[in-house]
Amino acid sequence: MRRFIPFMSGDPLVAVIRLNGIIASGSRGGRLSDDSTSALIERAFKRGKPAAVALAINSPGGSPVQSSLIASRIRRLAEEKSVPVHAFVEDVAASGGYWLACAADHIWADDSSILGSIGVISASFGFHEFIARYGIERRVHTAGEDKSILDPFRPEREEDVARLKAIQAEIHERFIAHVRARRGTRLTEERDLFTGEFWTGRKSVELGLADGIAHLKPKMMEVYGPKARFAVYGPRRGLFARLGAQMLGAAVSAADDRAHWARYGL
Repeated sequence: MRRFIPFMSGDPLVAVIRLNGIIASGSRGGRLSDDSTSALIERAFKRGKPAAVALAINSPGGSPVQSSLIASRIRRLAEEKSVPVHAFVEDVAASGGYWLACAADHIWADDSSILGSIGVISASFGFHEFIARYGIERRVHTAGEDKSILDPFRPEREEDVARLKAIQAEIHERFIAHVRARRGTRLTEERDLFTGEFWTGRKSVELGLADGIAHLKPKMMEVYGPKARFAVYGPRRGLFARLGAQMLGAAVSAADDRAHWARYGL
């Protein structure tokens, strides 16, 4: 009822957006994409006139396109609504996860958080010797000599690798430009931060990748007052997800997700 009393001001509202998981297209539970996060990000910025938006990030990265789409939406709404954005890194904000963190005006981390991994990776296997050993013949017919580029069932070609590296270099440059644009002069000039290396939260502050060591609720209450209110926005789990049905047929995807986290010792 207090909103109807003109001489009483509401306590500052901090909208908290939880961004937790691998970044990938699609809507499978536990993954972040523009499609799965767009509605909750829009609500966070528009509902209740928040004094600030806090991103609670825990992601080892994934798709550069989805990372860019999510970060761009956050920046667009922050500018439209003139709302400051703070990112709080939990276990990890690496690769695409750090791309998301850079959508914020300020980045905070725990001493032991992992940040960075500003690079591009592509991983696969080569099976051509294995199938040859067992007398298996690979038959592929294409219109276009490069249609089967990087086929794991044939020997790797130098020209295929060169094309892949050229694409990776373009994406890497876009990633670097995003980080430089968002972090600016806070980044150290004494070290190359764009090799794919990653660091702890404490070291990241020294390098300018983060602004300080802080946790979400205490920091927001320090900045916006002890009476700050919090509204948390995160993906909703449907009935089947709550019952565990999402595990059916997900073994391969789960293994892939596990590999993303394992790169950072998690």
